[in-house]
Amino acid sequence: MKRLISVIVLIFALLGAALVMDTQKQKVAKIPTVGVLQFMTHPALDAINKGIDDSLKAHGYINGKNIHIDFQNAQGDQSNLKTMATKFDNENADISVGIATPAAQALVNTMPDKKVVFSASTNPLGAQLVTNLKHPGGNVTGVSDQAPLADQLKLIQQIMPNMKTLGVIYTSSDDSATTEGKKMITLAKAAGLKVKVYTIAQTNDLAQVSQTMVNNHNVDAVFVPTDNTIASALPVLIQNANAAKVPVFPTVNTMVEQGGVAAESINQYQIGRTTGNMIVKILKGQKPGNTPVEFMRHGDLVINQKQAKLLGIKIPQSLIEAASKVKGGLIK
Repeated sequence: MKRLISVIVLIFALLGAALVMDTQKQKVAKIPTVGVLQFMTHPALDAINKGIDDSLKAHGYINGKNIHIDFQNAQGDQSNLKTMATKFDNENADISVGIATPAAQALVNTMPDKKVVFSASTNPLGAQLVTNLKHPGGNVTGVSDQAPLADQLKLIQQIMPNMKTLGVIYTSSDDSATTEGKKMITLAKAAGLKVKVYTIAQTNDLAQVSQTMVNNHNVDAVFVPTDNTIASALPVLIQNANAAKVPVFPTVNTMVEQGGVAAESINQYQIGRTTGNMIVKILKGQKPGNTPVEFMRHGDLVINQKQAKLLGIKIPQSLIEAASKVKGGLIK
């Protein structure tokens, strides 16, 4: 009889242990996975990724402790985008985040039934990420990096009051860059400026095209939209423009730091923070389809005083004073 009782006790003990192990497995499984797919490496996209990380930490999500962040960088390779998006799909990521439009498109196309948050997509409607900005529906929403182009043009004209010809350069295959480039062309023409347009298909084109653009002062200034391909090779453009003494006006603060003269810039880090805040809301149960696309409504004035001096450009004192009031707004 004692032996039978011992056997029964052992069986219950084993069942209890199995139950505990199963519960522990379930607890592990409850840690959410967030897949972050960055299109390529350059300072602007890196700043967005840092903003996302900092936002998640600020909300108490610590990677490896109560959240698993699977970060992947496609380094601008379309085949990498597909492979990495498939990886997130296979590991059943709770939310997948695409930094820059090509990354977001790869996620949406690979996992149409999974939750996707895009970050830094200039034209989410044109890129077919969502069909409605206020009520996205489905499983996709995100944060746009649409720059305040009218303010940007006004800034360029304040710094270059005698400018007659504006050069606009962008990557023809980049939907975001094309959208912003064409908007600036329209604005500049409406302001009475002559516009010369230059496009590249890939990074390797930038050296020759930018040299053609600035040689013999074909243009008085250069506007660069939010363009990942140009951003990844910006030093090439800056080198050619500096040699011709032609100022470059990008839309992104990190590109001003790299040699642009000034921008009414969308803060890339802040885009990441806003994206992170959105990810947290969705982790807590908010549906992407009920989460409106967010826009950064106002730019931060950023002036590279060092670059202006190099090119012999005098920045109006009012702009210097305004930029000095912005954290990181005046680069000396």
